[in-house]
Amino acid sequence: MREVAPDDVIFSFADTLIKAIGIARSHAYESPKPMEFGNAGAYWDEIGWRVDVGFAELKHKVRPSEQMDVLRPLLPNRYAPLRANGDGLQAVYLTHLPNPLAIALVDMIGVEARNLVLGRVLTESLPSAAVGLIEWEEHEVEQLRATMPETERETIILARRGQGKFKENVMKIERRCRITEVDRVEHLRASHCKPWRDSTNEERLDGHNGLLLTPTVDHLFDRGFIGFEDNGDLLISPVAHAESLRRMGLQPGVSRNVGQFSAGQRHFLEFHRTNVLLRSKFLGD
Repeated sequence: MREVAPDDVIFSFADTLIKAIGIARSHAYESPKPMEFGNAGAYWDEIGWRVDVGFAELKHKVRPSEQMDVLRPLLPNRYAPLRANGDGLQAVYLTHLPNPLAIALVDMIGVEARNLVLGRVLTESLPSAAVGLIEWEEHEVEQLRATMPETERETIILARRGQGKFKENVMKIERRCRITEVDRVEHLRASHCKPWRDSTNEERLDGHNGLLLTPTVDHLFDRGFIGFEDNGDLLISPVAHAESLRRMGLQPGVSRNVGQFSAGQRHFLEFHRTNVLLRSKFLGD
């Protein structure tokens, strides 16, 4: 899931048919299991990965099992989307298709698929990318309101916005933005390395779980477009838009070290590299 990137093509397969083609509108981001799923996928974790997709239902639906003489040799050895007889695999929810297989499917569907794939434009309106993050955090806030005294609750909620007691704790360790070197406190946010939504209440206020960053850099770090190695080397996600980064003062491809981190910060930065930093691979790479 975390290898999906905007503009990736997604084939929707259900009831033995390819019924729709979608275009990814976001990277994968953490989100609770949708309430409308009910008991479906009961074995799934409550927190998983979500991708915003615009789907167009196909007028010409195709049944892969009727074309397996063509498709079978193109199936990958690992994580194939279909069995050799054309049946689907329940254990595979979303998988990468080799280019020859994707092209064969487009050819099977015909001009309708080619127009969608080449145009990458669907008219279906979509929510803002990563809206699930907001939904999840609002759910967490409601849980706090139901279970915690007001004073303590407000402290935790302020930490979500990078302010209050959490910012005070981060300022005991950090003095300026690691990227821009801005050191005026009014221009800085305390950004969680391990996201607020993933953290315990103790971790939400832990100064070692934060960096002081200007709002633009905070956005890049929070959404996984940049990260940091333990030794201070800046990491830039391959999916980050290079020209936008340059306009923000970052130079993709140019090595940069922002200084050493504490042992506590290194612990939380490892979580960020593993679970937040985007490491997408594009179709054809």
